[in-house]
Amino acid sequence: MFSRLIYRNAKRSRKENLIYFATLVTAVASFYIILSLGKQNVILFLKQFESDAIDKLLAQIPIVYIFALFLLFFLILFANQYQLNRRSKEFGLYLMLGMRKKRLVLQLLAEGFMTSIFALIGGIFIGVFLAEIISLTVSKLVGQGIIGHQLSLSVGAIFFTIIGFLFIQFSALIILGGRLFNREIHQLLYEQMDNKQDMGHIKGNVLHILVGSVLLGVAYWIALYRLTDFAGLTLFVTLALGSLGTILFMRGFGKLLGLWASMSEHKSTKGLHTFTLRQFQENIANRSTSVAVTSILITLSIILIANGASTILSLENLYSRDASVYDFTVDGDSQKVEQFLTSEKMEPYVEDLNFLKIGRMKHQDEQKEEDRPSPLVDWSKLREQLIMALPSEQKEQFLSGEMQGYSISSENPEALNLLGVLEIDAATPYLIPESSYNGLLEAIGEKPLNLHSDEIALYFNPDLVPIDQLDRMPVLDHILKKANKEGQSLMSIHDQAIDIRSSIPMRGLVADRSVKIFSAFIVPDPMFEQLSESYNSYWNFRIPQKMQEQQGLMKPMMEVRDILKSSGFQFESYLQNFGRQLFYVVAGSYTILYMGFLFLIIACTVLALQFLTQMKQTGQRYLTLSMLGAKRNQMKKSMYKQVLWTFLLPMSLACVSGSVGIRAMILFVIINFEDEPLLYPIAFTFACFVIVVVAIYGVAVARSADHEIDKLRWKPNID
Repeated sequence: MFSRLIYRNAKRSRKENLIYFATLVTAVASFYIILSLGKQNVILFLKQFESDAIDKLLAQIPIVYIFALFLLFFLILFANQYQLNRRSKEFGLYLMLGMRKKRLVLQLLAEGFMTSIFALIGGIFIGVFLAEIISLTVSKLVGQGIIGHQLSLSVGAIFFTIIGFLFIQFSALIILGGRLFNREIHQLLYEQMDNKQDMGHIKGNVLHILVGSVLLGVAYWIALYRLTDFAGLTLFVTLALGSLGTILFMRGFGKLLGLWASMSEHKSTKGLHTFTLRQFQENIANRSTSVAVTSILITLSIILIANGASTILSLENLYSRDASVYDFTVDGDSQKVEQFLTSEKMEPYVEDLNFLKIGRMKHQDEQKEEDRPSPLVDWSKLREQLIMALPSEQKEQFLSGEMQGYSISSENPEALNLLGVLEIDAATPYLIPESSYNGLLEAIGEKPLNLHSDEIALYFNPDLVPIDQLDRMPVLDHILKKANKEGQSLMSIHDQAIDIRSSIPMRGLVADRSVKIFSAFIVPDPMFEQLSESYNSYWNFRIPQKMQEQQGLMKPMMEVRDILKSSGFQFESYLQNFGRQLFYVVAGSYTILYMGFLFLIIACTVLALQFLTQMKQTGQRYLTLSMLGAKRNQMKKSMYKQVLWTFLLPMSLACVSGSVGIRAMILFVIINFEDEPLLYPIAFTFACFVIVVVAIYGVAVARSADHEIDKLRWKPNID
């Protein structure tokens, strides 16, 4: 009999309170997804290239897991509290009929265990499905054939999901069971509404709104214009001011809703307008802090989802290879490497084979009269022209000597970056023979340079130097064309006038990182032999295009990698660069999106249960309305408006704060959108996602409240 009662109550509880059960299922699914990260195919693939980084990432997962347990414990505690409050009279009747309190608490734990079993089954099933969808989606985004995708089931993730979920579920039930144990029967049978709080004075409430608005404005200003000042301290101050401003604004606004109702007396007889406003006011004013907290959580959710989603969207840019040309770079004895790469074993995999030489310019042996070495490169005239091309403020700083130092950045003007790069390398520049760079140009379908004997081209590494357009540098091209038109030489090498070729395509010299130079001079081959002191050599090649079309890029690259490993030659591949960047994408998106979604679910669940709690506490008011002649459809319309306003108020403020947060992160390159025209459509998509989730919860709340009103059908005048 006791077991049947437990089963029946647990089943009824799941049906009557879908939001409560959905919260449990969501908690289980979220636990599994984050714990199964180490078994997902993308992570297993990345371990082949970034094993140390992946191990560090996975080492942080327990911290995220514990933090999620901490957050969801309070959510489940709140959800269980609502569940027990709505059954208060039922528990009082059990005690009146002779059930002991210990047995009642045992019944609650048994019901909780049964509900937890169903939540675990549903949550783990959904979690496994979502984890596979996420892994497969990321695999497809980074290119067909990157991973032979296989279904993965993490037994360890299932085990810790069950342990963690049961721990927080039973901890919450034990705490609430203890409270239930200490309550008297009459308290359970005749539950009372919370004591009405003081609504304060109009002046005080207006002051709260004004102070809250000012604090929010200051937080927005800091976020948009001073976010990077004082490092992390500014971010902490911004969050503190924004949170305090939100709380004060909600407190004042909630209490002033009564003024709105009093000013709408002409509508007081139209439907249940005044009743709706008063209900909404009581819900917000008596719980202004929790409403403000939900608004803050939604704000954080919007920002985190935007950050994580923008990182995922950067996968397309990750797979595009604007600056990268070669798939493999092999280092070693030139003749042996060439023989190996042209062998029958490697020939099917090799296309656009190119021998790259990079040397450093040697010092001049001749001495001047002062017994000092003559300068290797004199680029003072080019430097003067670059300074004159700077914006007026920076130009004055250069000319006055105030410009002491600066960094190379995409935020700098082109001329300033060129000055910085040339000052690093132009004194003793790197040299690249024309034939080597012509091989690179041929691989990308460009014409060879055909340099004259007294002509060079300036090379800038696009991986280290910000170049908006890889085939041209407008400021430098303008300077060089003007000098050529006037017959002026802007540079000399060993006192010999040198012309500079403009507008050459800039591409990466090797597959990954073996050549770390900012700039170099591309010189005719005889000049290279004459001026270079020594040089390093590399063999570069690409996977044939036909093979890529048939098998995809990643499969043959991994086959070549295995062959090169067995050869004993030192090599690097684009896979290393690709895998490194993909790791940052995965690491920077999975946990961020997880926490953003978690904050959103917590905020929506708190709003939902808070409204349903008030609905339960004020049920007698709806009975009174029915006695006064109110129809059921009128009460439902009033309730629908209350639900809409309850969710709309914190979400509206969160959308404003979230928009400021996203804009600030874009300005300071914390969120990176490569395609500016897509910025606002993407931001709109983020907002729509949050709105859809909130709307789903709102509909669920409306249906639950609708069910409560339907219980009033026995009243003769309610229909």
